[in-house]
Amino acid sequence: MYVCNNDIKLPDPDTIVWKYLDLSKFLDLLLRRQLFMSRSDKFEDQYEGTFSEPTYEELIKIAKNNPEFLDNYKSHRKNVVISSWHINEYESYAMWQIFTKNQEGLAIQSTIGRLQESLALETEYEQHIGEVEYIDYKKEYIPFDNNFFPFLFKRKSFQYEREVRIISDLTKYNLTINEGVKTDVDINKLIEKIYIHPKSQNWYKNLVIQLMQQLGFNFSIEISDLESDILI
Repeated sequence: MYVCNNDIKLPDPDTIVWKYLDLSKFLDLLLRRQLFMSRSDKFEDQYEGTFSEPTYEELIKIAKNNPEFLDNYKSHRKNVVISSWHINEYESYAMWQIFTKNQEGLAIQSTIGRLQESLALETEYEQHIGEVEYIDYKKEYIPFDNNFFPFLFKRKSFQYEREVRIISDLTKYNLTINEGVKTDVDINKLIEKIYIHPKSQNWYKNLVIQLMQQLGFNFSIEISDLESDILI
């Protein structure tokens, strides 16, 4: 269930977002009608859910007479799950390279508004959507008056990601979360268009189209802009 959090920066509902993934993950999404959300401390960036140096210095002062204060923040990362999306009006060559392999894979095109609508199901978990801000962790301050803020800031080295996140804090459910959890979504509201990897073979493109037909989905399948004919 999507919940609006006024403290969290959210782009305009018409903002276009993308998710790049391989065919197996895409089929899992379609068949289960569930979106995978990764445990926040399982991302490659070791700084996920942590604080910048100015904020950490302030936290140390607060924790001086309360040692459990920092421990709670560390354990909190294991209970926060995230689904990452890429903000871009157009396809991203870099995202194809990073998130797909062997010139195979797909990209889901959606919008912020569609994400909100797709999460408006009566599910057990609350989901929040927020845009990531990229800062200098040595100089800039991360506020900590909202439990989601540590997960909405990243180092400037990751600016190319242009990330927006669906986030859930599952602390109150006392779950043992391994890699992550899956949450129900309305597939037809989530997905606006599908793009097949621009360098994939024809047999792969035909396979994706055939699978969509057999599964009864009629998503618009677009030709990648990166596949356009040379005009000279």
